[in-house]
Amino acid sequence: MKTSTETLTIGKVATEASVGIETIRFYEREGLIDDPPRRASGYRNYPRDTILRLRFIKRAKELGFSLKEIKELLTLKLATGTTCNQMKAQADQKIDDIKSKIRTLQRMKRELKKLSSACGGKGSISECPILDALEQEQ
Repeated sequence: MKTSTETLTIGKVATEASVGIETIRFYEREGLIDDPPRRASGYRNYPRDTILRLRFIKRAKELGFSLKEIKELLTLKLATGTTCNQMKAQADQKIDDIKSKIRTLQRMKRELKKLSSACGGKGSISECPILDALEQEQ
């Protein structure tokens, strides 16, 4: 069994967390993961729990959280006294954001369908009703 004091190279962390090396470096610069201590050779010496942190970030991104929001989630996760209700509020806010984006995307889809239907796909580009519609004010 691996000990909690075991350290890993950036390549090993990247492989185990299924992220790229540059992603890890980017998250370090953004403050999402701590800068690891370095060996005398200059190589980063990551603690094993970095993998869990990267998986957390990756999953939160898959659920639509921005890096700023993920930083807030991580702050809540590490803060003493944080309640489950606070995390639920963050999730509920993200649900509301997603609903709003869905409505916007549905509106965009309807408008594009109208434009596409108006175009017979024939004639010169200068006579294209899609381009004409895009040039008009709403």
